[in-house]
Amino acid sequence: MSVVDGLGSVLLGRVEVTTPAWTIEAAGTRADLAAYHQLRREVFVDEQGLFTTSDTDDTDDDPRTIVLLARGPGGELLGGVRLAPAVAGADIGWWTGGRLVVAAAARRGTGIGASLVRAACAHAEQAGALRFEATVQAANDVLFARLGWQRLRPVQVAGAPHVQMRWPIPRFAAQAHATKAPLGGLLAGLHLGGAGYIGDDGVPVPGTDVIAACDAIVASLVERDPEWAGWCGVLVNVNDLAAMGATPVGLLDAVAARDASFAARIIAGLRAASQAYGVPVLGGHAQFGVPAGLTVTALGRTRNPIPAGGALAGHALSFTADLGGSWRSGHTGRQWDSTTSRSSAELRAMTAIVARNAPAAAKDVSMAGTVGTLGMLAEASGCAAVLDVAAVPRPPAASAADWLSCFPGFAMLTADDPARPITPSAVTTTAVCGEFRAGRGVALRWPDGELTDAITAGVTGLGAAGQPASS
Repeated sequence: MSVVDGLGSVLLGRVEVTTPAWTIEAAGTRADLAAYHQLRREVFVDEQGLFTTSDTDDTDDDPRTIVLLARGPGGELLGGVRLAPAVAGADIGWWTGGRLVVAAAARRGTGIGASLVRAACAHAEQAGALRFEATVQAANDVLFARLGWQRLRPVQVAGAPHVQMRWPIPRFAAQAHATKAPLGGLLAGLHLGGAGYIGDDGVPVPGTDVIAACDAIVASLVERDPEWAGWCGVLVNVNDLAAMGATPVGLLDAVAARDASFAARIIAGLRAASQAYGVPVLGGHAQFGVPAGLTVTALGRTRNPIPAGGALAGHALSFTADLGGSWRSGHTGRQWDSTTSRSSAELRAMTAIVARNAPAAAKDVSMAGTVGTLGMLAEASGCAAVLDVAAVPRPPAASAADWLSCFPGFAMLTADDPARPITPSAVTTTAVCGEFRAGRGVALRWPDGELTDAITAGVTGLGAAGQPASS
C-alpha cells in the first residue's frame, strides 16, 4: 500500500503505520535558510529566468520572516515558502506570503506546493494575521483559487505576469456570529429598549431617568476564576451604563455556587469592584448546590441617554481605551485587565467620558471584541463602519488581532461629527480611527488604502434603532 500524504491507513481492522511522504516545519538554522535560498536560485534564476542573479530581497533580511520547509523522509529539501509582516515596525496584522518553490523532481502529482500554501495560511492566522496576501505566478492562480484564495488583480513581477491574491480570514465575522447572531430571532417582537434604543447596552426605564443594564458572566469563567468573575460582573455593567452616559447608583446580583465557600469567592470580587467603583450592591439572590453562575443588574441615571444607534454616515469613529494593565492570568489574548490596578477616582473619571462628551452614539467594547462591537453599533445605526487598523491605540503587549477581538477592560467606541473630538480621561487614550458611511457591516482599512471585509452584514439581526427587529 502506498501513502503519499503521511497519514496512516486502516486495512482489514489493522492500523498500518507508514513513513510520511514529507513533513513541513519552520526553518530553524542558517543551514535550513541557505538550502531554501539555494533551491529558490535554482528555480527562479536558473530554471525560470525570472531574476538574473538572485531573487533575495528585503523580506529575506527581516528577522520576523518565517520560512516553512517541506522535507522528504530522508531529510531532503522538497520545497519551501516564506511569510512575514508586510510593513516595517509594529505588526498590525497585515502579512504577505511569497517565494513558494518546489524542487523539480518533487512537483508532479505530489501536492507539496498545495500543502505548503495551506501550512502558510495556518501559520499566518496563528501568528495573528488579519490580512494575508501573496503575489503568485499567473500559471499558479488556479491552484490558489482551488485552495480558497481570492483573486484581486493582475500585476507584473520581474517582467512576468502574476496575480495578487488574498486568503480570507473570518476571525471577526466568526466571533461576532458565535456571540451575537442568534439574538434577532430569539428576541423578535419584544420591543427592546423602545424606539431609538435597539441594540443598546442598557435600557431607559419608561417614564423615568433610570437606565437599567444586566449582564451574565460566562459560567466557565465563574468556575475557573470566581474572584475575577465577581469583579467583571460589576465592571461590565458599569461600562454598559457609562456607554449610555448614565451615572451608576446601585447593583443587584444573582449568585449561584456549589457551596457557601465558593460563593464567598465570587462575592469577594463583587465586593472589591463595588468599593472600587463606588457603586453599592443593593441586594440580590444566592443559590447553593448548583453549578456556578453570576448575573448582575445595574441601575443608573441620566436625563440624556446616549444611544448606540445614533451614528450617521459622515460621522467620525473614535476609540477610547485604558491601555494600562496586562493580560489577565490564564486569559492571555482574550481578557485584558487594567481596571483592578486603577484608583476609584480614575475609574469614575473614565466611566464618565461619554456623559462628559455627549457623542451622537456610543457603545462599550464587549465580549464580541472591538470589531464585533463596532458591527453592532453600525447595525443599530443603519449604516456601515470603516476601521483604520493602524490607528487603533493598543498596548505594546497585545497583538492587533488579539486586541481587536478581546475583552479590553475599558474601551468605548463613539460616533460624532468630526469637529467634536472626544476628550479622554487622564488614564485613557483616544484616537479617531475611522468613519461611518452608507451600507452595512465593518471594513478594515490598511495603510495602503486597501479595504478588507471584517463583517459583511448585521451582527445581531435586531435591525436599526427605531425599526422592528428582524431575523
